Amino acid sequence: MSDPRENEISVRELRKALAGALNDVAVYGKTLYVTNHGRRIAAIVPVPVAEQSERARG
Repeated sequence: MSDPRENEISVRELRKALAGALNDVAVYGKTLYVTNHGRRIAAIVPVPVAEQSERARG
């Protein structure tokens, strides 16, 4: 089983690697959870996932 933390990136790491992180999301369909002090604070998801969520909310 894969480590769930492999889909996490700290705010500090994200600042350094934004282009690569966005590429992982756009090209590979990966969801990244952004963390601050070890706590998840946001998610970066592929556009189809975000659009589906918006449609579901109405």
